Amino acid sequence: MWRAIRLVLDTGLHSKGWTEEQAVAYFLANSAITEAQARSEVQRYMVLPGQATSYKIGMIKIQQLRAKAETALGDKFDIKGFHDTVLGGGAVPLSVLERMVDQWVAKVNAD
Repeated sequence: MWRAIRLVLDTGLHSKGWTEEQAVAYFLANSAITEAQARSEVQRYMVLPGQATSYKIGMIKIQQLRAKAETALGDKFDIKGFHDTVLGGGAVPLSVLERMVDQWVAKVNAD
């Protein structure tokens, strides 16, 4: 539920032009938190446009890459190796991450 609220807030604030008050009201109407907590969350999303959206897009891409690697490697798939590959390069564009995972899959298949 939190992720869904954050996605709506992100879109409302940065695409629909919501005010801080509109965003706080939305948060309060859809969660069980205090006004101070809602305001703090809203202010975080006000200063970091696209944060919730980019997080969700990244999460979906990593899930797709994992499924692709699991299919390609079958019994050779190693979750620790996958995590090392995904996390080892630090913050990278998703196209670079995909290349890194593809290279890891090719290396594992070659061994």
